[in-house]
Amino acid sequence: MDKMKKYREIVKNIFAHYEELFNRYPVSNQETEIIFDEKRDQYLLLTVGWKQKRRIWGATLHVRLQDGKIWIEEDGLEDGITPDLLEAGVPKEDIVLGFHHPEVRPFTEFAVQ
Repeated sequence: MDKMKKYREIVKNIFAHYEELFNRYPVSNQETEIIFDEKRDQYLLLTVGWKQKRRIWGATLHVRLQDGKIWIEEDGLEDGITPDLLEAGVPKEDIVLGFHHPEVRPFTEFAVQ
């Protein structure tokens, strides 16, 4: 299996795990949804619903695959998605913390771009 196909499967499995976990213990009037766009390699974990009379909608997690790497664009998970990726066998040099400014990335343990 080529690397990108493997990374797609890893990301989809992690997202499905969190969707199931969040929906197992839902917040009243809110649910978690996943959106996979494999053509563009964009993956979203969304929270949608209502909190009293206020609309709730937001990306808890946004990951994209680009140039052989996994870019984490948004990570609202308590412990982050990186431990899951590392446990699944993704090396640090293939993970980009896209939510960090490019000037900060060299000071992380992960890929710069």
